This record gives sequence, C-alpha cells and structure tokens, in this order.
Amino acid sequence: MSNEKKATPISVQALKRMPHYLQYLKKCQESGVLTISATVIARDLQLYDVQVRKDLAAVSKTAGRPKTGFVVAELIHDLEDYMGYNNVNEAILVGVGNLGRALLSYKGFDDYGIKIIAAFDNDVRLAGTEVAGIKVFACDKLIDLCRRMHVHIGIITVPDVAAQEVCDAMVTAEIRAIWNFAHVNLQVPEGIMLQNENMAASLALISRHLRDSRERGEEV
Repeated sequence: MSNEKKATPISVQALKRMPHYLQYLKKCQESGVLTISATVIARDLQLYDVQVRKDLAAVSKTAGRPKTGFVVAELIHDLEDYMGYNNVNEAILVGVGNLGRALLSYKGFDDYGIKIIAAFDNDVRLAGTEVAGIKVFACDKLIDLCRRMHVHIGIITVPDVAAQEVCDAMVTAEIRAIWNFAHVNLQVPEGIMLQNENMAASLALISRHLRDSRERGEEV
C-alpha cells in the first residue's frame, strides 16, 4: 500500500514559512544531506518542533520516515509543487526607474517560479530598449500585450501618483495578482490579489531599531 497522501490547506502564516523551509532544504541538499528530521529543521530555523511537523505534514505527499525523517529531495519537490514554483508564472513590470531596473536585473525570481517577460514605462525614449534582456514597451501597449500573452501577474514600481492608474490598467488587462511597490493603498476589485511591499515602512522600522539601540548605548 502506498503511503502517499494529499496535501491539506494551510494557514497564511504557515504559507509564509514555506519559502524559508525550501531555501534551507536546498542548502542542505547542496551540502550532501539526504534525509532530515523535522526536529533538526526546527532547531536550525529556530522554530517550534510541533509547528514544523504540522507545516511539513500539510504539504508533503509522503510522511516522514521513523528515525530518518524526510527525504530531502522529495520534500523539496513537494514544497515547490505546493507553492507552484515548478510552474513558471510569467509577469510584467510597469515603471522602469531605479527600483524597476533593479527588479528586472534580479535573477532570483526564477528560483520562485516567476519570470518577468516584459516591462512598460511612459517615457517614450525607453520604448524598444532592453533592461537585463527584457524588452521595454510603451504603457499604451500593456493591455493588449497582457491579454494576448495571458499574463496574470503585474508588478508596480511607478511613482505614487501614477500607481492607481497603472493598477486599473492591469485589472483591465486581466492581471489577477498585483505586487505593489508604490506607497499608496490601491483599490482593486474582488478576486484580484494585491500584495503591498511597503519598503518605506520597513526602512522606518530599521531606523527606529538603530536609534533605540544607540539610545540604550549599544554598539551599532
């Protein structure tokens, strides 16, 4: 009888832990580790043992083996399958400024199943150019191109004042998930996933932490 089982739904917090598990397991695999227990993973990632067992049990198609734990290669495959990393999702980016160029040049997206296939900008001088091998188009080409290529992921890296207009265009273009780097609260219809990446807030937290450390006399 096969011990294969179906993956079960998990919480949002558990889902956020999955990329950390995957990154850790890939490093283990590179080091020649063949099997690993939930206890070891919990210890190395400073998580609770029971929490890790529950997370991995929810996504793994095979149960961990007694004493030896999980087969690392199988667990990596199950995690990638659950999160869709083994099915590349094509994305477009709007806003080819400094941040946009940095994201277009970032090669790590491939590890997470994301491939940016085109970029858009309202600066006509950029139309027809390439950034890191990715072609830049004028913004008026966005809706038609996305519909024809069935792209469903959009990344917004435009100035705040233009973000909602770009977001609306993405919705019209049948984009289903939007990753927003602008510092504004965008309005999207029901059924559209919106993920805000508020770097200003993150930098504020970092700055506050450093200031508090200085006030406590700690070396920074």
